[in-house]
Amino acid sequence: MTRRKLAGGLVLITGLIAAAATLAASRQAGTASAQRASAEQAQPAGSYTWRASPDWFGGFSGLELSADGSQMVVLSDRAHLVRADIHRQNGEIASVSLHSAQHLRSSKGRRLLGRIMDSEGLALAPDGSLFISFEGLSRVVHHQTEASRARVLPRPNDFRGLPLNKSLEALAIDPQGRLYTLPEKVLNADGEIPVWRWNGASWSQPFALPRRGGFLPVGADFGPDGRFYLLERNFVFIGFRSRLRRWDITDQGAKNEVTLMESSTGVHDNLEGLSVWRDPTGTLRATMVSDDNFKAIQRTELVEYTLPN
Repeated sequence: MTRRKLAGGLVLITGLIAAAATLAASRQAGTASAQRASAEQAQPAGSYTWRASPDWFGGFSGLELSADGSQMVVLSDRAHLVRADIHRQNGEIASVSLHSAQHLRSSKGRRLLGRIMDSEGLALAPDGSLFISFEGLSRVVHHQTEASRARVLPRPNDFRGLPLNKSLEALAIDPQGRLYTLPEKVLNADGEIPVWRWNGASWSQPFALPRRGGFLPVGADFGPDGRFYLLERNFVFIGFRSRLRRWDITDQGAKNEVTLMESSTGVHDNLEGLSVWRDPTGTLRATMVSDDNFKAIQRTELVEYTLPN
């Protein structure tokens, strides 16, 4: 073999070794990137179809779980507030036991009926009292208990111009006791989702959230980590898609947006209510409930995902 051929062969072998090393490094980097992406995503932790016989059962759009995930308060869009126990096996929901159901009353003590009945968002205050948002006649009310009369919070002009059935869909309360509400299908002049905040005396609009794709806000909560979580929904002819995003709420607004979950069409039903809590292992969990629209082709579903810290 000539020296020239030998040198050429060595160059070829060296090149192949270098290419193989580059490919291996690329695969390792891709695997590491995929692992990091997976660590930043919510992971399915169970789904339970909830069935009950009362006529009022269904249409659930608001949800709050106890700190340990063993009890829940759910709100229907026909102004029923329901309390129930959650029974688990190996961490997953195995059954639900109803405790009570109360039809909410107006500030005058009357049963809510008609367009003022469309209750959507639910937030529990530290003292156990309840705040509820409505998308019919746009307003937020306070109930000391579910059996008490409503106290209607002042309605700013922004609320009065919101469209029927597309307004105050989501409601959440932060660690400081401030309320946050946002509409389902109203954008500001910049094409973003406006967020209103109640500080106990007045409403303000401290920030807006970016709208991404065809998803619309349907539920919100502050987790035990102090971060703001937003449940969104997209509907196409063959079914629903769900998405969960979260932010850090700072004096400068909502920061560090992360998309935790985005489901394929039809994986879940019409998820609308959201509660974020921490299970006995210290893992963050998002529990969501679906609004079956009182239709036989839909179902009341409790869906859970574990969340990255």
